Amino acid sequence: MYSLNNKSEKKIVRGKTVDADTRCVHYHSPLDVIAIKFKCCNEYYPCYQCHEEEAGHPAEVWKKIEWDHKAILCGACKTEMTIRQYMDSGNQCPYCHVPFNPNCSRHYHLYFEV
Repeated sequence: MYSLNNKSEKKIVRGKTVDADTRCVHYHSPLDVIAIKFKCCNEYYPCYQCHEEEAGHPAEVWKKIEWDHKAILCGACKTEMTIRQYMDSGNQCPYCHVPFNPNCSRHYHLYFEV
């Protein structure tokens, strides 16, 4: 678990994180720099596997009508963004422009209604 400071607010990323950029034991390439706030518990985790292993409850999927909720955290600049901003980002942070892993799209159905 890491605490990430973003301006005035501290964000906690739960799970088996391996660095302050939100990489975890399951996904730790240079591009794996986001954490997702899970709708079910309002907690950030680096991936669905971390949530499965530690949350103690099943994950809930964010519905499309909820995509304006801030639920994505850039591990590089620590900026929180909406799901819509993330989905429209072209696989890079709209704030610091660090690239995101395009293969995360394989797991969107685990997090978001698509």
